[in-house]
Amino acid sequence: MQEEEVLAEFRASKALLEGHFLLSSGRHSAHYLQCARVLMNPERAGRLAVALAAKLPHDIRKQIDKVVSPAMGGIIIGQEMGRALQVDAMFIERPEGTFELRRGFALDPGDKVLMVEDVVTTGKSSREAIRAIEDAGGRVIAAASLVDRSGGNVDLGVPFFPLVEINFPTYADDKLPPELAATPAVKPGSRALP
Repeated sequence: MQEEEVLAEFRASKALLEGHFLLSSGRHSAHYLQCARVLMNPERAGRLAVALAAKLPHDIRKQIDKVVSPAMGGIIIGQEMGRALQVDAMFIERPEGTFELRRGFALDPGDKVLMVEDVVTTGKSSREAIRAIEDAGGRVIAAASLVDRSGGNVDLGVPFFPLVEINFPTYADDKLPPELAATPAVKPGSRALP
């Protein structure tokens, strides 16, 4: 699936938003990809997961024992990646600010894990998720996401495979362009800000 095809899926589901957004990273943007909307259609979510799974090198795909994704944004794409790869999928969540497995989810010691996100911007949440998976006994062998917003600059400490790289500009609080500064920010993500 090419970048324009992926963006067409976002547009068709009204998941490519414009305005002033405060991202989970704490940075501001005039664009937001609402992955929950693009993934709410099971057929579309399945297509995107199959395309994302195809981005993984064969030698990595064949090693994966489990898919683990961070709640909230990664749950649907993580489940669909489990289906596409024919392995179990589970999620980690932050009941007290730190990711952990709950709800009876458990990893067997040494399970080779693919960590799956919806969007990666700075990689902070992904690195926290990887650390939690490893603390739970898994070994993260790769990470994948629908969208890489880092401009290809993120380092997760494991091989990273996004379906697409989209480089919408992001801004620090003190570097907002006038058109964003004039509009109140909306915080659409699920992560509490620092």
